Amino acid sequence: MAAMHPAIKLLGISTVHGNASLENTTYNTRAILEAIGRRDIAVYAGTAKPFCRAAAPAAAIHGKSGLDGTTLLPSPVTPARADKSAIEAMYATLMSSPPQSAWLVATGALTNVAILFLLHPDLVVHIAGLSIMGGVVGGGFTEAKLATTTHGSDSFGNWTPYAEFNIFCDPEAAHSIFSNPVLAAKTTLIPLDITHLVLATSPVRAKLLGASPSFPGSTQSPQPNPATNGSSRSTSPSYSHIRPLFHEILTFFSRTYASIFGLTAGPPLHDPLAVAAVFAPALFDDRGGERWVVDVVRDDAIQAGGEGEGGEEKKSVSQSGRTVVRKVESGGEGVRIPRGVDVEAFWEIVDLCLGRAERTGKVEGGGWV
Repeated sequence: MAAMHPAIKLLGISTVHGNASLENTTYNTRAILEAIGRRDIAVYAGTAKPFCRAAAPAAAIHGKSGLDGTTLLPSPVTPARADKSAIEAMYATLMSSPPQSAWLVATGALTNVAILFLLHPDLVVHIAGLSIMGGVVGGGFTEAKLATTTHGSDSFGNWTPYAEFNIFCDPEAAHSIFSNPVLAAKTTLIPLDITHLVLATSPVRAKLLGASPSFPGSTQSPQPNPATNGSSRSTSPSYSHIRPLFHEILTFFSRTYASIFGLTAGPPLHDPLAVAAVFAPALFDDRGGERWVVDVVRDDAIQAGGEGEGGEEKKSVSQSGRTVVRKVESGGEGVRIPRGVDVEAFWEIVDLCLGRAERTGKVEGGGWV
């Protein structure tokens, strides 16, 4: 979406540890850019581990590669940049943009972002904003279904009963960001409470693939393609594999979400929502300007549990990585955390971006160009 929406100029990408190793996330980023015909976007490999913890890859959710489930990813041609570190590349690129014009979007662990602002605090006032996919509030913050079969009916996290994965990976990094009042006032947080409102159901996946009528306003027409008839490659002289590629990834994601979390309606589409929050903020309902103080639990000693009946100690569960929010008084500054989203309009944007990607990521004679 960041590479394809007409309202955005993507300045560059830094990769980070998270769903997979840094090596794999960097490869996957380059492969996706290859697929959509955007080799021109600079990619820098960022941090391989959190501030002070071991990396925690999520192979059970995204597969060992971090992007399992598709046979349609091309091999990337353009290597990652190595002329400078990812942190310095981010700083130089953002500072070269006019003041208050560039946004930073974080869709993984926040290690890169935290180091960036720690080393270059002057950047805080220069950027227009920071959009983060991460965290979870729970407690009926939205109408999203958050409880999972893995963690129990009272849970709301997707990695532990209390924590969302991106924040859990590096809670110290997240804390350094949310505890900076100037940066927090420029930050939009898209938590699981929002992403679980946007589920890639079977009908949605069919529409995005092109196997059923498109979304309102779309110029896409239903058409046969390899993903619906079992073929992995088209013999057409010019054919885009973008929609089948996206469909395969979403289908794999839907299976893991169903088997591991018991969420059978469809997988949530997490990361693109943080991108949409930058150029389409009106899609998100923040109840007339609600703002929040966000604290991140970092100490493993802070645990749920306590004493049960008769004084016996209840089994405790770490809350490390939990995002605890407190509403700011009306008119005060803080993190924007929406409570709702226009789901249909969001899927129309996804459909638009896939259509634009089809025109730049064509396959000629069975090979990617």
